[in-house]
Amino acid sequence: MKILLTGANGYIGMRVLPLLLDLGHDVVCAVRSADRLSVDKETKDKIEIVEVDLLDDVKPNLFPKDIDAAYYLIHSMTSSTSNFSSKEQITANNFNAYMKETNVKQVIFLSGIVNEDHLSEHLESRKNVESILYKGSYHLTVVRAGIIVGSGSASFEIIRDLCEKLPLMVTPKWVNTKCQPIGIRDVLKFLTGVLGKEETYNDSFDIGGPDILSYKDMMKGYAKVRGLNLTIVNVPVMTPKLSSYWLYFVTSTSYKLASNLVDSMKVNVIAKDNRLQEILGIQPHTYEEAIEMAFVKIEQNQVISSWKDSKVSSRYSQKDLNKYIKVPKYGCLHDHQSMKADDPQKALEKIWAIGGKNGWYYANKLWKIRGYIDKLSGGVGLRRGRTNPDKINPGDSLDFWRVLMADKEERRLLLFAEMRVPGEAWLEFFIDENNVVHQNATFRPRGLKGRLYWYSMLPFHYFIFNGMLTQICKS
Repeated sequence: MKILLTGANGYIGMRVLPLLLDLGHDVVCAVRSADRLSVDKETKDKIEIVEVDLLDDVKPNLFPKDIDAAYYLIHSMTSSTSNFSSKEQITANNFNAYMKETNVKQVIFLSGIVNEDHLSEHLESRKNVESILYKGSYHLTVVRAGIIVGSGSASFEIIRDLCEKLPLMVTPKWVNTKCQPIGIRDVLKFLTGVLGKEETYNDSFDIGGPDILSYKDMMKGYAKVRGLNLTIVNVPVMTPKLSSYWLYFVTSTSYKLASNLVDSMKVNVIAKDNRLQEILGIQPHTYEEAIEMAFVKIEQNQVISSWKDSKVSSRYSQKDLNKYIKVPKYGCLHDHQSMKADDPQKALEKIWAIGGKNGWYYANKLWKIRGYIDKLSGGVGLRRGRTNPDKINPGDSLDFWRVLMADKEERRLLLFAEMRVPGEAWLEFFIDENNVVHQNATFRPRGLKGRLYWYSMLPFHYFIFNGMLTQICKS
């Protein structure tokens, strides 16, 4: 089958893609930017890529006509705290318009469980998108999930941050809300299982694991699996805004995502039946089993995708990031340092492993302080880390940087700053044919404030960048 995969660069899309290829399907990936599809060259050679922003006006003949099925894995919850619902409606309507031009028979939509009378804005928006997609010229299959537990998922990473960092937690009352978590492996089984399954056409199905838990139960369950001592004290005075700031400062989530998650966490998310489980013969894993499986992947450095690498964790839209791939030459301030590498291959491996748990090789305490300052000023800070300790692709997050280019054959890594600065900043590593490592910091200041910022940081740049380059070039 020829399958269209929208949201191919998202957390779920990156997991679905290799499964579809393994099943022998031809896959067309719809992404905003081909440069930001975080897959290796071997995978890119197997797929067709279509660049499209479904918020833009519909363009004729953009998708292949012979598409058999499509996955709709797009959401805007983390792009805004106010107008994501209208964006989701535009996106769904434009998707329907595109699908009219194809032979698509089935569309599979991953949504949220919406069984309560009073829904959050996020869940209400998911329900509205479902209604729009039902008007499309195809058979729709809706798979509704609640909290997804897996390495790299936003929900799992938030619980992980809270439990690993806070042995004593003062929590808001929404931690008593009930939900039905499900492991990412089971979600993927359901998403691939319904493909081409006529029994699932024009119907919506809830999926969930066997456990119905409160968020407090989930944190205690995580602590049990990890062997942590955890004390949770509920207080009734923590407002949704304070709760959002609490999640933002303690965990690696963005404030926009934290705000929308808190809004949704006030709603019970429980499956109403197990019809799809019976149709496909799938027995979901328990919550604690899902956590254990997540850590197997983490410990083996096999995390395929993380919400942190998607656009949702970025300060910039995809259109903005596309503008920064070419580093400007004029109107900029520069810091260039170079040094001969003792072992160029080892130096390249160090460059490819920079950031995250490996740190920045020199003055890591100062890098951490810079991260804390950025977080306090509303930036992303250092908490995103990196998804894989030694692999990196364009579009990945790297602490408070975004990877614009990562070409190991050309021995070049280009990063763009997503920390709060009065201007725009790039950091480039490049190894030339003489095995000299070049380290270029470029800053395009915004007004006088930007220039003052650059010159105030020059003393730190001198010894931090020099120390970092020295450690990279040492064998």
